[in-house]
Amino acid sequence: MNWAFVGASTIASQHMVNAVRQQAGNEVTWIVSNSPDRVKVWAKEHNFANATTSLEDAISDPEVGAVYISSTNEKHHAQAMAAIAAKKHVLCEKPLGMTLQEATEMVRAANAAGVTFGTNHHLRCSGSHRAIRKLIAQGRVGKVLSLRIHHAVHLPDHLQGWRINSADSGGGVIPDIVVHDADVTRFLLQEDPANVVAQMTSSGMGQGVEDSCMSVWTMPSGAMVMTHESFTHPFAGSSLEVHGTQGSIFANGVMTQRPVGAITLVTEAGRDEIAFPDHSLYVMGVSEFVAATEGHGRPAADGPDGVKSLSVALSVREAAKTGQRVEVDYGGF
Repeated sequence: MNWAFVGASTIASQHMVNAVRQQAGNEVTWIVSNSPDRVKVWAKEHNFANATTSLEDAISDPEVGAVYISSTNEKHHAQAMAAIAAKKHVLCEKPLGMTLQEATEMVRAANAAGVTFGTNHHLRCSGSHRAIRKLIAQGRVGKVLSLRIHHAVHLPDHLQGWRINSADSGGGVIPDIVVHDADVTRFLLQEDPANVVAQMTSSGMGQGVEDSCMSVWTMPSGAMVMTHESFTHPFAGSSLEVHGTQGSIFANGVMTQRPVGAITLVTEAGRDEIAFPDHSLYVMGVSEFVAATEGHGRPAADGPDGVKSLSVALSVREAAKTGQRVEVDYGGF
């Protein structure tokens, strides 16, 4: 299958080009970017056959079967809708859109068109997170009482730009990181947050958008989730904890794009270090997406997963703005 990449992004360059090329018979044949200079340089650097500033050029190519979208957030909806109308499979970066309505429209349009739609939530593709999910499913911690995610990092200089200064482009730590933590929570616990309370602030990096957020979510099972996201913590590291009636899981350094970190299971019997596969998160995600386009299984994170993670993030922002508890609206999904 040939792919068109929409958005000459860092994630596309560092992870997704290789992830596609690792799939037998798959190649990226188009790059689309708003910048004529950037798109030409990008095509040369990555050895793409075609470069354009026109999305229509790429999606009108009958040899293109899939479109990967990693443009700025406010462009996702229109670009995805165009690709879906052209009967292309779509793998879109998170968040899917700027609003719940945008996201639901994209997913419903893909369903109606009969094309595969995936959300590129890479963390659920990691060996570490899948090992944690297995421990929970096996009952190794008993009934889950709480989950804590510490995802306060330092946003590198080359990734700042619109993420820290443009609300119109979808900037801010909530659309950038809270969506990840929402997806991780849903993936691990297999249930959707019911309501949230939150606070947000700008702690030195955000210019007109929040750069730090803390929130507490209530799950239908009664479990509580606490998350901390930030762009401004250079030395904090990341961690994930799951606490239950019979044990606790401590995972350090696993909220990352790389297959690293450590997992410890603590129970009455003692401490066990849990091994996990160190495969590429992005190669795994693309592999499952490609299989889904061929009628085998589903994407690692599908359209409804993307809608729901966005819904949680939007609710966190509303709760932080209003100071009120907010019930999460999943738009019918």
